[in-house]
Amino acid sequence: MPEVVALGRKPDVRACASCHRTEGTGGPENSSLAGLNADYFKQQIADFKSGARKFSGPQRSAVVLMTAAAKAMTDAEVQAAAEYFAVLKPKHIIKVVESDTVPMTYIARLFFVKRPEGGTEPLGQRIVEMPDDVAQFELRDPRSQFTAYVPPGSIAKGEFLAKTGGDGRSVQCSLCHGPDLKGNGLIPRIAGRSPTYLMRQLYDFQHGVRTGSTSALMTPTVEKLSIDDMIAVAAYVGSLDP
Repeated sequence: MPEVVALGRKPDVRACASCHRTEGTGGPENSSLAGLNADYFKQQIADFKSGARKFSGPQRSAVVLMTAAAKAMTDAEVQAAAEYFAVLKPKHIIKVVESDTVPMTYIARLFFVKRPEGGTEPLGQRIVEMPDDVAQFELRDPRSQFTAYVPPGSIAKGEFLAKTGGDGRSVQCSLCHGPDLKGNGLIPRIAGRSPTYLMRQLYDFQHGVRTGSTSALMTPTVEKLSIDDMIAVAAYVGSLDP
């Protein structure tokens, strides 16, 4: 494990593993990195550095820290991290569950957590993704498992949109991401990634704040999608084997 992954470099380069975990599994609050093409990884760091990759939502601490780290990383550190994560095997750690209701939750900094007193609440037009064992996840354990609750019918609707383009509403995901959605060169794997993460990226592409070298390919994919459509695509793609 390279030093930039294990320890980082003060003051601004946080250890990659502190957020993305030692095995690149990540969590709902950030991105999984395991198995990403090294050149794609390097391009994303370059986009963070240049400002080509921004965020349309509130500036969460994860966003602020990632941007600062990317801008401070040397080329050698980027290369070392890219090579390390590229050879790791992605894990199937997310169970996507369709439901009208979810356990009562609260926000623990950057992710949902079940309330200890129990109870349920309506899901509504949301994806609620949370660790099955909060203590394990907060200890940065890459074996942590997650459940992502999505509205009923989301997976089938998302499969239709992803595989057919939805009668002109979108574009077949496999045209760029490969037949099994496990990536194709500079086009990343999306199968089995966090539905919460996928939803954020679709929303950011639609609002024009991700403008990197391959971002233009996403414009016809997302420009006509509703929030419900994006939730459905994220649910379906997240349910696949990575």
